[in-house]
Amino acid sequence: MKATALLIGITLLGGIFAPQARAQTVQVDPDLRGYQNVSGVSGNLNSIGSDTLNNLMTLWSEGFNRLYPNVKIQIEGKGSSTAPPALIEGTAQLGPMSRMMKSKEIDSFEERFGYKPTAVKVAIDALAVFVHKDNPVEGLQMSQVDGVFSSTLKWGGPNIDSWGQLGLTGRWGNLPMTLYGRNSASGTYGFFKSVALKKGDYKRSVKEQPGSSSVVQGIATEIGGIGYSGIGYKTSGVRTVALAESGTDYHGPTMENCLSGDYPLARFLFVYVNKKPNQPLDKLTSEFLTFVLSKEGQEVVVKDGYYPLPASVAVETASQLR
Repeated sequence: MKATALLIGITLLGGIFAPQARAQTVQVDPDLRGYQNVSGVSGNLNSIGSDTLNNLMTLWSEGFNRLYPNVKIQIEGKGSSTAPPALIEGTAQLGPMSRMMKSKEIDSFEERFGYKPTAVKVAIDALAVFVHKDNPVEGLQMSQVDGVFSSTLKWGGPNIDSWGQLGLTGRWGNLPMTLYGRNSASGTYGFFKSVALKKGDYKRSVKEQPGSSSVVQGIATEIGGIGYSGIGYKTSGVRTVALAESGTDYHGPTMENCLSGDYPLARFLFVYVNKKPNQPLDKLTSEFLTFVLSKEGQEVVVKDGYYPLPASVAVETASQLR
């Protein structure tokens, strides 16, 4: 678990960017390059995949369209598991995913094309545990998160189904929990299952939602609600819960904690593409992703409530497109 979080921290954290991460207001890395228009960009661009990335893809598309009004972009966000088949079948050039492709998905792609798909890092997300805005819970250990959501309890903790079991008193003492989560088509479902539940099984009582916003809306209207969703879907009706691997050294889902690896549910968000080895992407797809990785594109990330890439990561990622 810690190794997974630290991998993001080690990959992302740079000397120039670290001080920015500690600022109260999230800002893009000043070393990110601004986007430069090019000529000859037109055509149709299709995106099929993650619901978590749905708003981001829409905002990026709107910004790109202002630069290139002759480009038509269609976006479908029903879950990360829909991205690999769309890339394999050629129905989409862009496959946004909130998790990395599974080995069997990569194998299916490689069987069709003879090479692996290319994963483009586009943003950083803190997969947040949300509760109702009035809930006073201070923080949760990962074994408690597992105890709340899992039937298999692979973290070794007890089953938890009421707020009193987490030390809450008064009206909260006997209040049962109402669990919200995503459906199995979602990359968020898969990431949470893999990391927070150690690949264990969800409780049958988890109310599976078709979209990230539905999870947050459900929690906001249910006083005993708890669930998980991308940080970009936070609203005034909910609050995030700080997490600790053990003990009470809780860390909230902030940019600083994602960069350092202290927040255990930090992750990259990806857009997968079909790129032939040693050949550049087609111009339309390449320019769209170049825009996403630019200063303007990463400002969109901040606007949507996620965390932007450091310039070093954006440059390295952009080099994959050539």
